Amino acid sequence: MRAKPKPERSATLPPDPGRVAAVSAASEEAERGPLRRCIVTRESGPKEAMLRFVLGPDQALVPDLAGKLPGRGMWLSARADVLERAVKRGAFAKAARTTVQLPPDLAARIVDGLRGRIRDLIGLARRSGQAVSGRDTVREWLRAGRAGLLVEASDGSPAERARLVGGREVPVVAPLPADMLGGVFGRDHAVHVAIAPGRLAVAIALEAGRLAGLSGSASPAPSRTAPPRGQNRGQDQGPAGGAGRDDRRDGPMGR
Repeated sequence: MRAKPKPERSATLPPDPGRVAAVSAASEEAERGPLRRCIVTRESGPKEAMLRFVLGPDQALVPDLAGKLPGRGMWLSARADVLERAVKRGAFAKAARTTVQLPPDLAARIVDGLRGRIRDLIGLARRSGQAVSGRDTVREWLRAGRAGLLVEASDGSPAERARLVGGREVPVVAPLPADMLGGVFGRDHAVHVAIAPGRLAVAIALEAGRLAGLSGSASPAPSRTAPPRGQNRGQDQGPAGGAGRDDRRDGPMGR
């Protein structure tokens, strides 16, 4: 009997280094998201963390904080010093290759716009049941692991903030004053706000990061804070105007 011929083994080709590199780069790009290059520093970064500008019909520079306006975008790193350099060096006109009309209050417009976006995002989280205010309610969320982000009033008490966080690993930002936070919940003021994990928490943190780069008073609070040394825990005082008071109970709209 004739022996049956053995099937030929298919040769295993070594992986193509170029293809592997391309796949790896594509995966990394998908994780980081689209990158944009700053017209001043020439550094690239995720577009969500940068500032986009476009030209209006009258050649006026328009901050496009949502990144949706039509036209060729010009991107800046979200830093006050970079914005100042762009204005002084005429970077916008060079990038647009035409005359650009700069508003005298450009920095203030951007800061106000970012604060408005953060306020609106927190309002959306509140209406969808993903945000609560009030020290006691926020503490309950923290203990139960329901808080993905803690939003503190920028003019609140750092010592009270530290006691509330209690060393927990939760991101903390402080982008808005207490009166603006309170307005979201139909109250005069709010010092502590907890946001549930999810896309809204991520979006608020990103906007707070952009704002922090442009406004020192809006810098994010560290995830772990500690009371200042030598300060009596029973004598924490908020700033003038009562913004440092504890908002222990939620208002009717904060539940």
